[in-house]
Amino acid sequence: MIRYFYKALADIRSNRFLHLITMVTISLSILMVSLFLLFFENLDRLMDSWNQEGRAMVYLVPEFSTDMRPEAASAITQMDGVVQATFVSKTRAIARLKEQMAGSTRFLDTLTQNPLPHAFEVHIQTRGGFEAVAAVVGQIESLSVVESVEYGQKWLARVLDFFQWVRVTGYVMCALFLLIAFFITASTVRLVFHSRQSEVEIMRLVGATDRFIKMPFYMTGLIQGGAGGMAGLLILFAAYLALCPGISRSMGDSFHLDIRFLSFTAMGGIWVVSTFLGWFGCYLSLRQLLK
Repeated sequence: MIRYFYKALADIRSNRFLHLITMVTISLSILMVSLFLLFFENLDRLMDSWNQEGRAMVYLVPEFSTDMRPEAASAITQMDGVVQATFVSKTRAIARLKEQMAGSTRFLDTLTQNPLPHAFEVHIQTRGGFEAVAAVVGQIESLSVVESVEYGQKWLARVLDFFQWVRVTGYVMCALFLLIAFFITASTVRLVFHSRQSEVEIMRLVGATDRFIKMPFYMTGLIQGGAGGMAGLLILFAAYLALCPGISRSMGDSFHLDIRFLSFTAMGGIWVVSTFLGWFGCYLSLRQLLK
């Protein structure tokens, strides 16, 4: 095996340009695939964190009075899935709104009446998914004292549907980049084989087996795939170190964004796929050439 490895290195040195183009193509393809996977991993974590909030604002009917608060709170908190229900009076709500908008407008100071309703801020368990939470929200909406329920997870569900489409598109793009790398690898093997065709014919004449002829090519494919995959991951990691800390600092407070690099499992899987890609391109090409 060591002999085949050194033979493969000699072949790479003798055809530097072709093999360099192949490694660059593989590394760029793996870079794009890794970038998609990095995006999806962090997107899943972000969506999970948003989904775990399970927060709903329950707005009460205009005739609701504070005397009705204990009964309404008891009815809401006794529902399965409700963790906590915090009463927010209309006075507290308008004061909070004025504080939030103090720097942008003075319109609220001109109001003679408080237009906001009393409300409950309800925290709901989200382990059962959107369907379970939606069922709890439906129960809350059925209460006679409830006028409407603002449920952020409805918006999140639409966002998740959109990102599901983005995910499918990303997987298609990953497959396309891997196919490009595969065809470039296969084409390189063909070119190298044709450049060494006379040598291969002589080896056959002196009794060399197909395995002896193919092994250096296979080893070359493994080196190309492994080196290209490693280069793609290193480029992505360098970009991550350079860009992601700044992005996390600037957006983390607003979106609870904590960008993490690919897991070791994902990196290992990408490298294995890249290495296999180099070998498989050689395998299919030699299968056709050495019939």
